[in-house]
Amino acid sequence: MTAAAPPAPPATPERCRLLLTCWRRELQLSARERSLLAPELASLDRQLGRLEQRRPRIAVFGRVGVGKSSLLNALLGEEHFATDVAHGCTRRQESQPWRQLISGLAGVELVDTPGIDEIAAAARARLASRLALGADLVLLVLDGDLTRVELEALEPLLASGKPLLLVLNRADCWPAAELPALLASIRRRLPAAARHLEPIAVAAAPRTAHLLADGRVRSAPESPRIGPLRQALIELLAQHGPLLLALNALRASDRFSQSLHRWRLEHGRRQAQSLIGRFAALKATGVAVNPLLLLDLAGGLACDSALVLQLCQLYGLPMTRSGARSLLARLSGHNALLGGAQLGLQLLLGGLRQLLLLAAPFSAGLSLAPAAPVAIAQAALAVATTRRTGRLAAAELWRSTAAAGQPGALLRRLAQQDPESQRWLQAWQEQTAQGPGGRPWPGLLP
Repeated sequence: MTAAAPPAPPATPERCRLLLTCWRRELQLSARERSLLAPELASLDRQLGRLEQRRPRIAVFGRVGVGKSSLLNALLGEEHFATDVAHGCTRRQESQPWRQLISGLAGVELVDTPGIDEIAAAARARLASRLALGADLVLLVLDGDLTRVELEALEPLLASGKPLLLVLNRADCWPAAELPALLASIRRRLPAAARHLEPIAVAAAPRTAHLLADGRVRSAPESPRIGPLRQALIELLAQHGPLLLALNALRASDRFSQSLHRWRLEHGRRQAQSLIGRFAALKATGVAVNPLLLLDLAGGLACDSALVLQLCQLYGLPMTRSGARSLLARLSGHNALLGGAQLGLQLLLGGLRQLLLLAAPFSAGLSLAPAAPVAIAQAALAVATTRRTGRLAAAELWRSTAAAGQPGALLRRLAQQDPESQRWLQAWQEQTAQGPGGRPWPGLLP
């Protein structure tokens, strides 16, 4: 009788959903953290809710008057989003469910955003950027060749790692013979990170000129010509929609996790300074009064281990005694002051002090006089090394927790091991490699 085959592991989107559900349930936040991080937490919960419901968001992004609202209306098949001949009709976020059936998804939400160059453009550009950050797919809509404003807006969109489609609206306004040259010009002007984007030419609200009997010319609306965009969206969402939801939820969770750790470091900075000072004084006192070198070294290690554990508790980070000792070993190996220099100086000063103490009976106590400065030097060294240990431990704790947090760790594994995820995570990898995600933030460490 053959043994039953083991069950297949869950697909990547389901694995991400299970991990994030567990991570969010076990996330412990104080009342103050919940209050100060409320906007970030609400954004995270909305993203996790969309992952659970399998409802991605598609946001349009672009200059005022390029036809973003008309494009969404064409996808919906109804006039839901306001359009007007006066530019700047969209003043705030608007959303509407798209009734297109897509395999693997329960629904899709379309989001309209204000133009990036409207009146009060700075505030509206920030709003549009936040909306794009909360979207799972972004449509950058053009109505001609790329402008400086659009190129500037494209850079943060690419840096965010969000999937992006480039849409050329009002293609009907260009002569058929000139359209290929326009598309080629758009491709040439794209930054290197966006050279893979292929502009999709559409006409969301085309109009055709008609000659009236009295000789006047009037334009009449025609049916939207957005077939290539609709097909591209359906194919992309059917093939990658659940994965995009999962990856964007992981990115949102990783951003919140880093914000939380950064806030905890900043909040605990003064307390950490006081804590390190107390341990430095304790270690200095022990070294000064204790005559035995081995006890000095053992006591110093125990004191530094206890300091690391206290720092972990202060910052709300998990750490065991063995983990603290392992961390101290890594710090000693990477830092000369905590490694060979400290050990060499302690051995030298401790040996000198013991020789002076042993020589006391033969020198009528005169050798005890130099022993006091030696003990003071040992105490000063203990203070310096303990303070240095505290600073390096805080930096190492930030680096390790920022790199090994569950959402971020899974993102890195997917970027390295999952071929389907690699293309979507390439921009995210470049951003985290160049940004402060894996390094201590200046000014936050004690």
